Amino acid sequence: MRYDAKADLFAVGSSEHALKEQIRAWLAEDIGAGDVTSWTTIPAGSQSKAVIHVKDNGILAGMPIARLVFETVDPSLVFHALAADGDAVQRGTVLAEVEGSTHSLLTGERLALNLLQRLSGIATKTRAFVDAIEGLPVRLADTRKTTPGHRLLEKYAVRIGGGSNHRFGLYDAVMIKDNHIKGSGGISAAVEAARRQIPHTMKIEVETETLEQVEEALACAADIIMLDNMPHERMKEARQRIKTHSPHVIVEASGGVNLSTVRAIAECGVDVISVGGLTYSFDSLDISLDLDGKKGVPEA
Repeated sequence: MRYDAKADLFAVGSSEHALKEQIRAWLAEDIGAGDVTSWTTIPAGSQSKAVIHVKDNGILAGMPIARLVFETVDPSLVFHALAADGDAVQRGTVLAEVEGSTHSLLTGERLALNLLQRLSGIATKTRAFVDAIEGLPVRLADTRKTTPGHRLLEKYAVRIGGGSNHRFGLYDAVMIKDNHIKGSGGISAAVEAARRQIPHTMKIEVETETLEQVEEALACAADIIMLDNMPHERMKEARQRIKTHSPHVIVEASGGVNLSTVRAIAECGVDVISVGGLTYSFDSLDISLDLDGKKGVPEA
């Protein structure tokens, strides 16, 4: 069965309607009172076909979103995808053809390309990390370090690249970090306070930097223990202590993760590696739209 990118995009509780509302806001930011360049240079009623093509090698992500942009600008535009999210595309690949009003094509061009370029960049970087840990029983995850207003899309791009999503916001898991530990008076106090007030279905994660903190997190039965910025030997020791004490506890590594270190971290035996840079430090793919085969102005 062919991968259904659109279904995956809306699998986390959002909706096509909500995304279209965001697209309308992004278009309003760009269009304002109107596209004065197209108005003044291209005859009203002009019809064209546009070709979207990529100028880099990478992993494609964002085609359902690009389609929604053009449909939102002008429902009469015909969007024909020639590649799908998750495809490994090469420089020169034609990704899609869009046909209809020349004014509408040029109105939607920049927003559609901006989203395609950024999401494909995230998917491409994610795939590089996934490839680097191939064959090891570890999951690569993103973080909340996303662009405001774009979290749903950026985390979708991580999944397209083969990664997994961490929590989506502050609301869907307890994640006790260094400032929570300081503010509550310690790991035990923070975990106990959280457990008294959350439903039994919600997990508690504790960020640790030392073996002593790992022991404290184990003692209060944290569900997930994050090893933050630990040297590899200490990480191996921490992982061994955790699994010996409580085999079901998930061990997550974070901090200092890049393409040159991620495999060595995975080889420490952790269950999850989280990488903030997947969504805040990446190179967008170079993707362009060119008018091709202008059809002219229909007769009155």
